[in-house]
Amino acid sequence: MGSRACACRAPLVLGCAGLLCAVLGAVMILLVPTIIEQQVFKNVRIDPNSLSFNMWKEIPVPFYMSIYFFDILNPEEILKGEKPAVQERGPYVYREFRHKTNITFNDNDTVSFREHRSFRFQPDRSRGSESDYIMMPNILVMGAAAMMEHKPMELKLLLTLAFSTMRQRAFMNRTVREIMWGYDDPLVDFISNRFPGMLPFKGKFGLFAELNDSDSGLFTVFTGVKNFSRIHLVDNWNGISKLNYWHSDQCNMINGTSGQMWAPFMTPESSLEFYSPEACRSMRLTFKETGVYEGIPIYRFVAPNTLFANGSVYPPNEGFCPCRESGIMNVSTCRFNAPLFLSHPHFYNADPVLAEAVTGLDPNPEEHSLFLDVHPVTGIPMNCSVKLQLSLFIKAIRGIGQTGKIAPVVLPMLWFGESGAMEGEPLQTFYKQLVLVPKVLQYAQYVLLGLGCFLLLIFAVYEILVQTPVGASSQLQSAAQPKQPASPCTPLLQDAPSRPLASPPV
Repeated sequence: MGSRACACRAPLVLGCAGLLCAVLGAVMILLVPTIIEQQVFKNVRIDPNSLSFNMWKEIPVPFYMSIYFFDILNPEEILKGEKPAVQERGPYVYREFRHKTNITFNDNDTVSFREHRSFRFQPDRSRGSESDYIMMPNILVMGAAAMMEHKPMELKLLLTLAFSTMRQRAFMNRTVREIMWGYDDPLVDFISNRFPGMLPFKGKFGLFAELNDSDSGLFTVFTGVKNFSRIHLVDNWNGISKLNYWHSDQCNMINGTSGQMWAPFMTPESSLEFYSPEACRSMRLTFKETGVYEGIPIYRFVAPNTLFANGSVYPPNEGFCPCRESGIMNVSTCRFNAPLFLSHPHFYNADPVLAEAVTGLDPNPEEHSLFLDVHPVTGIPMNCSVKLQLSLFIKAIRGIGQTGKIAPVVLPMLWFGESGAMEGEPLQTFYKQLVLVPKVLQYAQYVLLGLGCFLLLIFAVYEILVQTPVGASSQLQSAAQPKQPASPCTPLLQDAPSRPLASPPV
């Protein structure tokens, strides 16, 4: 009896379990996307309670800056008007340390901060030492000469005399350490005293001197706590919401983020916009392709062909002019008026005449293009490589003897690449909490729904084929049994009265 009752309850339990799994799976399909979205919103906003706050505050990604110098091989020939020849030297690699200071949360859903940066030379990753000598253009001499081009001849002759007295030439041979972090030069004191305001610094002059042990200014960005639609966007920089370097409102706009995180839930139609104080402008990268980084799905964003295009090729860039050939950007207005230009390394993606004017350049996309790999669900960068080149426009200036007969040319000085990739424990934590858990939930909802439907199907089949009513079964069995034919004697035997049998005769 007990085994029969258990057999009757088993299909009922099976059916209830199937119904429960199917309902739970259907509910998860409806609710899991919303739950994941809410968790992402909660964990990527700039909030001390969010998962990504410590990652935003103390960037766990090891950043490296690799410097490649263009060593000039024929300085004397250049002074005679010949074509420059250069040889790439490097990389000279520096570990870059970043952490945010003066973090202040404001009442208007913004947070203000400074990002302190310092650099440490990495001999094991470098090809050469900081004591290596590099021949390169003397930026102070050629920059001052360019600024004096349209000044009276008397001033030019005075500057020529000053250059001669201080033994300044058009080209200089200095160490990597001096070029990077600064050197004492009497010319700096002379220019500062005779032409106040021409140079924005005093003391040592170096191309990266103002970046080491310093910050890029005071950023104020939206936290996304109250208004998620503006998360990470820059509200102002150094108290201003608009630049004054350029000649159009569009070029002077401070757009995008500070370049560390972007809004989540990206699509291939999304773009990465960020403001770079070093480039004195906002930049916009565009989607190229999808990919996978250490098991994490990513979107790769690259620089469009129009990033450094001149105004004739791309009219919106007209505000960055005066322009030269397309593919280089004039940054003199934000770099002490020296004729400096920003571009991709080796003039990649620029007018070919620029690379052809200098011997020793070989632009190619594999080595000289930049990219950012971003996790599209959270907007957090996984891997990046930003590469830019700094060049100086040089030419002979009438009245300044140090410039000789230099033919006009945009001469590359160096290019640098900043790279960083998430790794180690931060990568594992990110993968588990923001990739693996959502993926498990997404798979679980379909598994539950499928399992529930399968169990319900088994229950239905069992009810139809096995659990047929008992009465109907007996009738079916009786109908199926063959009837025995009646014997001719049967009625006589049934109707005959019961009486004792007679004794046999003796």
